[in-house]
Amino acid sequence: MKGTQLSPPSASDPVVVWGGGAIGGTLAAYWARAGIPVLLVDIVPAHVEACRTTGLRIEGTVESFVQHVPAVLPEDLEGVYSRFVLAVKAQHTAAALDRLLPHLADDGFILSAQNGLNEVLIAERAGKVRTMGCFVNFGADWLEPGRILYGGRGEVVVGEIDGSPRERTMEMYRLLSLFEPAAVLTDNIWGYLWGKLGFAAMLFATSLNNDTMDANFADPDRFVVFDRLGREVMAVARSRGVAPVGITGFDPAAFMPGAPEAAARACMAVLAQRRRNSAKKHSGFWRDLGVRKRRTEVNELLGKVVELGRDAGVETPALSTLIALIHDIEDGRREISRDTFEVLRRQCEPSSQTTFAAQ
Repeated sequence: MKGTQLSPPSASDPVVVWGGGAIGGTLAAYWARAGIPVLLVDIVPAHVEACRTTGLRIEGTVESFVQHVPAVLPEDLEGVYSRFVLAVKAQHTAAALDRLLPHLADDGFILSAQNGLNEVLIAERAGKVRTMGCFVNFGADWLEPGRILYGGRGEVVVGEIDGSPRERTMEMYRLLSLFEPAAVLTDNIWGYLWGKLGFAAMLFATSLNNDTMDANFADPDRFVVFDRLGREVMAVARSRGVAPVGITGFDPAAFMPGAPEAAARACMAVLAQRRRNSAKKHSGFWRDLGVRKRRTEVNELLGKVVELGRDAGVETPALSTLIALIHDIEDGRREISRDTFEVLRRQCEPSSQTTFAAQ
């Protein structure tokens, strides 16, 4: 598939990357460096100015470079475009769509390079035929205006939400392959998105304390937390008839109903080792809480799983407790600490029968 030749986007119809943070900024910089016409849209004036003047600096263990990227604020965007890559935080999807949709061509599409199941909302607003699914799982952090840490390679997957590839799917697959040569074209994009939700639940749990991701994953006393969270997400996925796909060492099969504990422990050992070798030591969720002091995507990611579980009659007490604790940190009722993580650990013990409620 990588040998497929397709015409690049024209300068008059660039790929519009809406959201210049960790994911969108990295993709835009790589595409611009490869000669692909790109237009970055971001709400931070200083970031927009840096990208289009001094350049966007990508730094980290993979490689470091500075790339000028055309960029504008949303209110300064003019014209109609056929290709949008939406890379904002999940909780900002609706607001971004309000500003984006007037600029989307009738025969255009929006590719969601986000966490969660945002393709559902995009399809409702833009139409299913104008919605494309994407799964990204590389390690990156927005450091400051004009600077992004690209801390480690990861999976990049693209596919149509109805599973049927089109010429446009091949086009985006080729473009994503310019960034990640091991990019995947799939007919099961929902499987990848649900696999990521299982892993995201674990990453949210690590953001309750200040230990690194590998320290959390490697601690045998904390295994019960990650095991319970993984099993709850996978139970909801199964209730919806989804076949989750493994990502970055996370094996959904190890947390399916009836899977042996040994399989889950083996999976956690793999996750610990992988994170130990990564330059990115904390999750983006931890950075949101501890560094940027802003609200996370927990409602749009894990809250959606709880909602879908409730609809299907699947109980999710550990996920509900985790969400409440994240809100406690966001609202200043609790600190990021081992004590906060301990509240979740106690809820996940086999003897626990109650769900923690936020104070």
